[in-house]
Amino acid sequence: MFSFEGFVRINTFLTGVYRVAFLNLLWVVTTAGGLVVFGIGPASYALAKYVDRWLRAGETPPPARVFWRYAREQAGRSMLISWILLAAGAVIVTNVFLASSWYVQILNVGALGVVGITWSYVYPVLAATDLATIPRQLGGALLIGFGSLHWTILGATVVGATWWLTWQLALPLLVMFGVGIPAYAVGLVTRAVFRGLTAGSEAEVAPVGPQAAVAR
Repeated sequence: MFSFEGFVRINTFLTGVYRVAFLNLLWVVTTAGGLVVFGIGPASYALAKYVDRWLRAGETPPPARVFWRYAREQAGRSMLISWILLAAGAVIVTNVFLASSWYVQILNVGALGVVGITWSYVYPVLAATDLATIPRQLGGALLIGFGSLHWTILGATVVGATWWLTWQLALPLLVMFGVGIPAYAVGLVTRAVFRGLTAGSEAEVAPVGPQAAVAR
């Protein structure tokens, strides 16, 4: 027989599942409303910020109300980032199919992976850090992606396996949760990274020696 705590845990889990599905719907609507080119950047930023505040700070306001506000918050910068990455991806994909040498194709496949990692982390970086310029934000995304490569690979594997299973067994679930699944996985990685950075910053400014004694 379930205890009260067990029911609470189940309810919390199901609420989180429904929230991911709703966030995915908001992302699709915002992206489509911006004709993809103008919508995918703000939608990705809004999704990344909501997930970051949810997982790191436990904030769970009504998704629709804050999603639109987040989408407008950094609209110009998030659009510009998406255009840079979409353009890079288009060039790389073209090279994959048109390159005459197989090793050039392999290099471009690797470059496409780099673009994918950058896209995955750049919007959490934009939402959660004070890096001021787009080059710094793109660089920060690469540092997180490759600095936590083991988590990136694990997350990509779990997301890929989940997508494959839903594609094979329950396609409507893939439509329902599509982008929400990798967004949540990235949020788990960045939660650990950002908390580690915060802890490191606090350790650097903590008083030591006689100052520590005075502080106590």
